Amino acid sequence: MSTLGKNGNSPVNVVLVEPEIPANTGNIIRLCANTGATLHLIGPLGFELNNSKMLRAGLDYHELCLFKFYESWESFMVEEKPVKNKSYAITTKGKVSFYDKNIPDKSWLFFGSETRGLSATQRVFFSVHRQLRIPMKEKSRSLNLGNAVAVCVYEIWRKFNFSYK
Repeated sequence: MSTLGKNGNSPVNVVLVEPEIPANTGNIIRLCANTGATLHLIGPLGFELNNSKMLRAGLDYHELCLFKFYESWESFMVEEKPVKNKSYAITTKGKVSFYDKNIPDKSWLFFGSETRGLSATQRVFFSVHRQLRIPMKEKSRSLNLGNAVAVCVYEIWRKFNFSYK
């Protein structure tokens, strides 16, 4: 694991599993810096951490975001040991709406790669009622990864009146 940025009292943990598009990750870095969320990146990544598109999308927020990188799903699980009852997969395979859950402070939100999502093996970690979907029109497939993360993080932050302890 490697860590960048500042440590703080993080309200929510955003976990990107094998992200592929550097601009999406840069956008999410900026989002996490602005909301106080901790960002966890699980490799393999579809880009290098010093990718110019990622850096450009994140502007100068990289130094303001607590940002951790793990080589693999397994190394993340060993290092972080996320609590199952505070862990949620945000997936198009979910049967429960994200808005139907009361997600507590200090939770873990897992998002899969832009083209594959979370694998079936990774989804096994989450009970069916912790595999959540973001509501969309019937014929829509998915949201952009950065948009999906923003929807979820801001909704949790809103529930805490835009302040965290």
